[in-house]
Amino acid sequence: MREIHVDEIIKAVRKLCIDANYYLSDDIKQKLEEAYKEENWSIAKDILEKILENAGIAKNQNMPMCQDTGMTCVFVDLGQDVHIVGGMLEDAINEGVRQGYADGYLRKSVVKDPLDRVNTGDNTPAVVHYDIVPGDKIKITVSPKGFGSENMSKLKMLRPADGVEGVKNFILQTVKEAGPNPCPPIIVGIGIGGTFEKSALLAKKSLLRPVTKRNDNPFYAELEEELLQKVNALGIGPQGFGGRSTALSVNIEAYPTHIAGLPVAVNISCHATRHAEIEL
Repeated sequence: MREIHVDEIIKAVRKLCIDANYYLSDDIKQKLEEAYKEENWSIAKDILEKILENAGIAKNQNMPMCQDTGMTCVFVDLGQDVHIVGGMLEDAINEGVRQGYADGYLRKSVVKDPLDRVNTGDNTPAVVHYDIVPGDKIKITVSPKGFGSENMSKLKMLRPADGVEGVKNFILQTVKEAGPNPCPPIIVGIGIGGTFEKSALLAKKSLLRPVTKRNDNPFYAELEEELLQKVNALGIGPQGFGGRSTALSVNIEAYPTHIAGLPVAVNISCHATRHAEIEL
């Protein structure tokens, strides 16, 4: 049994909150550069150039890429041979968020109740998801999710008879209705299967996969490519001004489901799709 003190957790989460908001990941930067080279609509090309320039300024001057620094989603892969000491794990995560958003000068966007709308003042609580995994390590991924894109996400309980065409139609309709609102070029996270809540979690977690990597299952890898082509054919383009770069990637994750169900969740994310991770 390996012990990890909560102080290590706090320090790690604090840094991850700042890093995720300041620094565009290499895989997304690569896709944006590819989109810039391939784009032939002058306005769309100019917007992609500005997006890359913005990311460069954020990195070089250590400032957030976007004014909406998101609600903090945290994914924890907790080794079953790890013992957290010195306090509660979730308290440590929230303290790390609290410090990160203060020290990084990140906007505090969380309200303590969805109806009374009073700001908590420190961007806590985070939304935390846990997976128990083998080993004596803990991997923490921080993914700040802005609500310009989150508000465009949808979940639908399709019928098994709707089949793959029904899944495709729902995804494409969701992207079409989102239009320019999620700050395209977007990344489309898809969760298929499980239950109502499992499909949503699958969609959210799919956004953590590098946009340069396809699903390991050849069927879903092919479906990702097909949907990406169809999404880009919608012509929404960067920031909704038209062009061929509506999405950088479509990432699908699937899970077994009930014989009577076909849950499908679409979690749309902006061009930055911020995340940072560490293993302790």
